[in-house]
Amino acid sequence: MKQLFKLLIFTLSVLIVVPVIAQSKKDIKKDIHQKAMKEARKEAKKLKKEGFKVAPGQLPMEKQIESTWIKRYEIDNKGNKKWFVVDARAVGETHSAAKMQASEVAKVNLAGQIGSEVAGLIETNIANAQLNAEEAASVTETVATFKSIVGSKLGRTSTFFEADKTIGKNTEVFITIGYSYDAAVEMAKEIIRKGLKEKAKVQSDKFDKILDF
Repeated sequence: MKQLFKLLIFTLSVLIVVPVIAQSKKDIKKDIHQKAMKEARKEAKKLKKEGFKVAPGQLPMEKQIESTWIKRYEIDNKGNKKWFVVDARAVGETHSAAKMQASEVAKVNLAGQIGSEVAGLIETNIANAQLNAEEAASVTETVATFKSIVGSKLGRTSTFFEADKTIGKNTEVFITIGYSYDAAVEMAKEIIRKGLKEKAKVQSDKFDKILDF
């Protein structure tokens, strides 16, 4: 009888909690879309005023930017953002030259953003790992090395938005690119773990605590 009662309580709890969770996720998604629409209109208005246009046949500028802002706001079940997103612009004699330059600038900014994020996460974990002075110094050095090489280790980035305008005989390109947060974190863990093993100044059982993010 007691087990039946417990089962009924559990069933009722599930029936109550699941709709609440579903509603909460729905509200979060709705809030993200509202914020994205607001930012998209503001940004599109500014870019159009500067003379930027999207390529013929593409979605309207507002819709493209709205989709990009949704990615800026999206978070996973752990509360982590899903994307690193950066903007960049550059001027070149041709559209392709300008786009290439803008892409390089964006990747540098993207690498900086990823490096800073990972460094902050590891700094938080250093205390929990109970490292001694030598171990902490090794971790700090390895993280600094990672921040300096992350740009060269980036995989394929995603272009979320692109617009251009004519400036005399030149073209200015504005782009927004993104990189998966999960992919960036996994890349960072692999590089940092390898670096720490090579230094051999951090006990292997402490690796997991340092890279627990």
